[in-house]
Amino acid sequence: MKWTDVYDIAIELAERYPDANPQYVNFVDLHDWVCQLDEFDDDHDRGGEKVLEAIQAAWIEEIAE
Repeated sequence: MKWTDVYDIAIELAERYPDANPQYVNFVDLHDWVCQLDEFDDDHDRGGEKVLEAIQAAWIEEIAE
């Protein structure tokens, strides 16, 4: 997965951290969690605030379904 795979990342995070409320996950932790995903293979420095916001929003949407 790359940073652009926002929805795939959100699904993985929802499965890996089922008790976490993404609305309250800070971006430092979110960045670390994404980088620790087994399928993640992208430059860690490319995960800026805008992509983290998009991942967070997709994760919120994912758990609402």
